[in-house]
Amino acid sequence: MKKHDLKVSRKAELHKSQPFDFCQTPGYALDPLWEHLDFYGTVWEPACGEGSLVRRFQEKGVEVVGSDVLDGHNFFTWQPDRWDVIVTNPPYTAKFEWLSHCYYLKKPFALLLPVETLGAFKAQRLFIQYGLELILVNRRINFKMPNKGWDGAGAWFPVAWFTHGLNVGQPITYANIVARPDSQMEMGL
Repeated sequence: MKKHDLKVSRKAELHKSQPFDFCQTPGYALDPLWEHLDFYGTVWEPACGEGSLVRRFQEKGVEVVGSDVLDGHNFFTWQPDRWDVIVTNPPYTAKFEWLSHCYYLKKPFALLLPVETLGAFKAQRLFIQYGLELILVNRRINFKMPNKGWDGAGAWFPVAWFTHGLNVGQPITYANIVARPDSQMEMGL
């Protein structure tokens, strides 16, 4: 096994963006959430990066506030004047801190995180204390990677929407994302 094949744990730095965290999430990653966001007003996307998810919310007519540590709005020290639900793909080097802070804010949230988060002790303590509803997707998301752009075939790891307060209705929901001819994705039936 080559050194670069090994999984690398990186230390979280909450006050700045890490180059390896600067992955952009395509708008179709939101598709499993639409039916669960019907009752909420303003979405806060606090790790918006280049704004792919913000644009998708706007296309759907959803009021959204996008912010990012890159524009001086640190999720841990700032929040918009008005918001009802958090929906984001947070930096994975700080995923446990993001989970903890979301629970602390006491509002509904959906975080797109690696499935392996389920097995982490830090996350399990939070899930036991506060609860969790998980939306698993059948395909890997094709993130825009800092070193490849959108040219990849999808993440090398599965992700899921870790939700709280959205009243998904069951502990685990399975969502199907299917490929379209234009290489984008859409929800399956």
